[in-house]
Amino acid sequence: MIKNIFKNIGPGTLVAAAFIGPGTVTLCTLAGVNFGFNLLWAMLLSIIATIVLQEMAARLGIISQKGLSEVIREEIKIPFFKWFVTILILAAIVVGNASYEAGNISGGVLGLETILGKLILNIGSLSINLMSLVIGVIAFILLYIGNYKFLEKALVTLVLIMSVSFLITAIVTKPNALELIKGMFIPRFPEKSLLTIIGLIGTTVVPYNLFLHASLVKERWSKTADLKLARKDTIISIILGGLVSMAIIVSAAAIPFKDISNAADLAEGLAPLYGKFAKYFLALGLFAAGITSAITAPLAAAYVARGCLGWKGNMKSKSFRMVWIIILFLGVLFSSIGIKPIEIIKFAQVANGMLLPVIAGILLWIMNKKNVLGDFVNTKTQNILGFIILAISIFLGAKGILKVFNFI
Repeated sequence: MIKNIFKNIGPGTLVAAAFIGPGTVTLCTLAGVNFGFNLLWAMLLSIIATIVLQEMAARLGIISQKGLSEVIREEIKIPFFKWFVTILILAAIVVGNASYEAGNISGGVLGLETILGKLILNIGSLSINLMSLVIGVIAFILLYIGNYKFLEKALVTLVLIMSVSFLITAIVTKPNALELIKGMFIPRFPEKSLLTIIGLIGTTVVPYNLFLHASLVKERWSKTADLKLARKDTIISIILGGLVSMAIIVSAAAIPFKDISNAADLAEGLAPLYGKFAKYFLALGLFAAGITSAITAPLAAAYVARGCLGWKGNMKSKSFRMVWIIILFLGVLFSSIGIKPIEIIKFAQVANGMLLPVIAGILLWIMNKKNVLGDFVNTKTQNILGFIILAISIFLGAKGILKVFNFI
């Protein structure tokens, strides 16, 4: 039974791996510490929104056998708008993923250090974190092999490790089942929770995952009969990803004190209350979250660059490899010497804030084009859900941009 469920799981798991990075882990930790179970409903809402959008991206990839950026380039006929969208996509995803990559690697390092201790090399006044190099080398090997099936199996394994680690940690804290259900199904807005709610939705409904998913499904599937498998893969994987995020909130809610700023602090805080193994399970989950995002972020950027710029070739082509190697190298460099490219991160946040509603709108438009999808265009229900998510994404995008400029 379980073997059959996971038999066709693949691209969706990579999407789950991409949205559960160290940023999501930290945000869920702070949501649990500060608001208990009260914001679980926001996580449930974001899971539903993610399933709706990712199903559209996967359907587009299988039917058209093209990536989302390729379809956008072909379908937008107005030159100015085409260039605007192309530059926005490249800025938000290629530059954005390069700036976030150091955070992905540093998150994995936090998990490793909690288990193994620190490994620092001092050269004069320069301190180099060797754990960043370890994660960088693992990511490099998995991407350089350039075999989709091998990469998929490696990432599915890491996601399962991450899922089991976080879920066991949550179970160990013995949460109150009634409070858990209330938190999931009764929307509550505790004081000062609005930015955290926006963050929880924004960290799950991620623009680059739409591009990643449309590109990955065509590596795996090519027939209309495969749509059912892709849909099952999407739903199971994203629900699993959502459960992991909820498990982190639940684990963090069990901590009686508030001086926690990241998941490594949470791991240390759980140890005296629930035993050493709770600490190690959480740290292992954080390592898996970091390394999976450190692999999927450069991979998504390479697919996007290929589609936007019209490059030919596969995962082993020089241009494709060049993109992810540059992003991975910058991530390892910034993470190992402890530099945060703040200005680039701010630029990427603004670009991503603009990109989410633009891409959600363009995706909805494309999903209703018969010349692209034939009989597999959106149903009325899918369009209604899509427009509700588009409205949420406009709100999220605006809030995200205002936050960068400290207006909220």
